[in-house]
Amino acid sequence: MRSHYFQNIQDRRQFLQTACGVGTISLAQLLHLDRLTADSGELTNLNPLAPKLPPAPAKARNVIFLFMSGAPSQLDLFDSKPGMKKWDGQNLPPSMTTKDGDFAFIKPTAKVWASPRVFSRHGESGMEFSDYLTHLPSCADDICMVRSMYTEQINHHTGQLKMVTGTPLVGHPSMGSWIMYGLGSESENLPGFVVLNSGSGADAGSALWGSGFLPSSYQGVPFRSEGDAVLHLSNPPGVSNLMQRARLDAVRDLNEMQVSKVGDIEIASRIASYELAFRMQMATPELLDLSAESSKTLEMYGVNDEPTRPFARNCLLARRMVERGVRFVQLIHGTWDDHIDLVKGLQNNCDIIDRPTTALIKDLKQRGLLDDTLVVWGGEFGRTPLAEDRTPGQEGSRGRDHHRQGFTMWMAGGGIKGGQTVGKTDDFGFHAVEDRIHVHDLHATMLHCLGFDHKRLTYRHQGRDFRLTDVAGNVVQKLLI
Repeated sequence: MRSHYFQNIQDRRQFLQTACGVGTISLAQLLHLDRLTADSGELTNLNPLAPKLPPAPAKARNVIFLFMSGAPSQLDLFDSKPGMKKWDGQNLPPSMTTKDGDFAFIKPTAKVWASPRVFSRHGESGMEFSDYLTHLPSCADDICMVRSMYTEQINHHTGQLKMVTGTPLVGHPSMGSWIMYGLGSESENLPGFVVLNSGSGADAGSALWGSGFLPSSYQGVPFRSEGDAVLHLSNPPGVSNLMQRARLDAVRDLNEMQVSKVGDIEIASRIASYELAFRMQMATPELLDLSAESSKTLEMYGVNDEPTRPFARNCLLARRMVERGVRFVQLIHGTWDDHIDLVKGLQNNCDIIDRPTTALIKDLKQRGLLDDTLVVWGGEFGRTPLAEDRTPGQEGSRGRDHHRQGFTMWMAGGGIKGGQTVGKTDDFGFHAVEDRIHVHDLHATMLHCLGFDHKRLTYRHQGRDFRLTDVAGNVVQKLLI
């Protein structure tokens, strides 16, 4: 083949790769269909985490989600049922057992277990709390108690996925990822979505902070309680910050050349991740250094005490993170799965979380951060009003099984109307019967507080538009200011 023929072929190939080529035009059309063209700013701005304005006025800018994995017993903490006393130790009325098909309701030996806890009213709102919570009641007029939550899921793994991703299926984005996708991050030196664990963790594991089919830059970053907060964040021995910067500059230049050719959003995510990791090397040690906090603050959270220390440190870090622009902080504390010895297990968990949670609410409020920080507390479902006795005759053997038709969560700040109790369950705490609020409704309301119509925050994947609320959900106006 003569050289000028070969050159012509090369020129045609190059033409198809240039901005005016058919290949790029086709790619642009495909990207437009997937909403990844310059209209959404994903490719023109190589930082997918750049902050974005919400489409509507927002009350909240940040979210702290206190996820109590394993499912706390609402009947022993928040939802007093004095009428159950006369049924204690008896079978449920037949009219109650004919409803639903969950395994907890059809056990012939299951007996009603009236809560042994003592409830009292607090604040101007007269909100009820059990005697296991000695600190949180002081925040009664700041929080909104939701007693009418329900879900379809009855097992921990799928229930946790439903609560955090909106679906029981693996591979979908968590709520923190959706919020990052919609709003980006206001922190230049820290991840926009951070995960802090304490206790024994959660059944669904890393799926609770994964980005699913969203670009990987939107996934949560777990911070460890010991050693490097983030694995491999520190430079290897012998590598200075100057050397690290030079290496990252070279990698960035190569990645920018590639993204300009192929337009792959994951390459842009990789660039942003490398740059963020470098900035985190400088910012994270300062974030984790609590020496600047007053002794009064440390005492209020219980940072130096047992058993509060791990969860208290996470709560204090959550406040420090939202101060520094972190968009979504997810604290996971487990487990509350008290199938046996509920009295002891519930007491232990309350001793751990009660004081730090209360300190977080009060600290946010006194610093003027609660107004635009949405705080959400709760598990994947609740516990049944029936006793579960796996080892009959043994002391402390009684617990409660999983319960999906009526459980309690609470919210505060960020556009939520505090000092009120919304929703009601029946006399046994069996079903939500008034102002029923589904998990999708909770998500729709959270997104509303952040300035989003939950039906319009979507991402196209495999030929359809997905959203956090799937194809359901309504904003619960009663919860809002």
